[in-house]
Amino acid sequence: MTTSNYASERETDEGRVFTVTGGDWDTIVSGTDPINDERIVVNMGPQHPSTHGVLRLILELEGETVREARSVVGYLHTGIEKNLEYRNWVQGSTFVTRMDYLAPIFNETAYALAVEKLLGITDDITERATTIRVLMMELNRISSHLVWLATTGMELGAISIMLYGFREREYILDIFETITGLRMNHAYVRPGGVAQDVPDAAIVKIREFLKMMPKKLKEYEDLLSGQPIWTERTKNVAVLDVTGCVALGITGPVLRSAGLAWDLRKTMPYCGYENYEFDVPTHPDGDVWGRYQVRLAEIRESMKLVEQALDRLRPGPVMVADRKIAWPAQLAIGVDGMGNSLEHVAKIMGQSMESLIHHFKLVTEGFRVPPGQVYVAIESPRGELGVHAVSDGGTRPYRVHYREPSFVNLQALPAMAEGGLIADVIAGGASLDPVMGGCDR
Repeated sequence: MTTSNYASERETDEGRVFTVTGGDWDTIVSGTDPINDERIVVNMGPQHPSTHGVLRLILELEGETVREARSVVGYLHTGIEKNLEYRNWVQGSTFVTRMDYLAPIFNETAYALAVEKLLGITDDITERATTIRVLMMELNRISSHLVWLATTGMELGAISIMLYGFREREYILDIFETITGLRMNHAYVRPGGVAQDVPDAAIVKIREFLKMMPKKLKEYEDLLSGQPIWTERTKNVAVLDVTGCVALGITGPVLRSAGLAWDLRKTMPYCGYENYEFDVPTHPDGDVWGRYQVRLAEIRESMKLVEQALDRLRPGPVMVADRKIAWPAQLAIGVDGMGNSLEHVAKIMGQSMESLIHHFKLVTEGFRVPPGQVYVAIESPRGELGVHAVSDGGTRPYRVHYREPSFVNLQALPAMAEGGLIADVIAGGASLDPVMGGCDR
């Protein structure tokens, strides 16, 4: 038996296995059983066009069949959760929005709900602010699913759907820019409400979008659903049944595509979702095709929710009344297009000395949050997005940890890929819709 300075080895039922830590590959494997010469190890990523950014997959292949698959994360680690411990509670919104960059509104809303629960002001959030949160989240869900459809189509060779998916997403980003001033990373949903009210111009754009989008969805289905290559690449591919999903903690469209109608908007309502009419789409097969069908159906349900939210918008404030907590929400842009207008600054300074002091302390120091810890979960486009927030009574979080669905759902990749073809690793991985910005926090 040969030995190596670079690799430990062990005998298994399938032959001798080396754990390689360095050195020349040919030298290390030269003494192995020739039957196993066909088995190779391939690194897919972390900069592979089909691994959704910086996800690394280590695949052990026998021909084109995957015998073992491992996911390696951490290449995009930003330290956002740690950074939150050095910023006040309001500043935290500007950090969490950057995690899952395809669903920033959900990151912000989950964080705001957790802080509000710690403050004990959940019931004080105004009806208009809550309705705006639902409106923004459902628009964000549509835009996220459109990116999934676009990128998955591209990875499976459907270039046209990639162009169309991003085209429609641009319309939603224009709406977000009209409302928040930014296309992404908005820091719009804040503890106590939202940063500013929805302008009338945005309402017009949203109604135009709702009128236009059903026709676009029909075009997507005409383009893909009857296409033989698309069905071959998705039906009975990367199957994960409901038992496997539950065992691995998988949530969101992947779980619902296996037949379980688990949606936190229905099962554990928040933001008044119990007062909205919508269905939870499911599919029985648990394959890539089922995940495609579920996400298209969810876009339609989100459009229904957006329409209901628009009808529910009533005039009123968008921040809690307590000025010791309420970040200014009546913002006005200056003549240079940046900052606050001089009239708005004069209004803040001219109201009263007490309001000026509160404003100053809120911006420089932040508000204090009573000691305690909470867990708040919402239904993001990828599944259960949970926030565990801990306060020690100060103006900054003691600890904030996210239960991020991209990170959890990636556990399913080996279960879906092993025993299948290497081409199906791409389809299966894409069907999980992982966003590495959320996975590596």
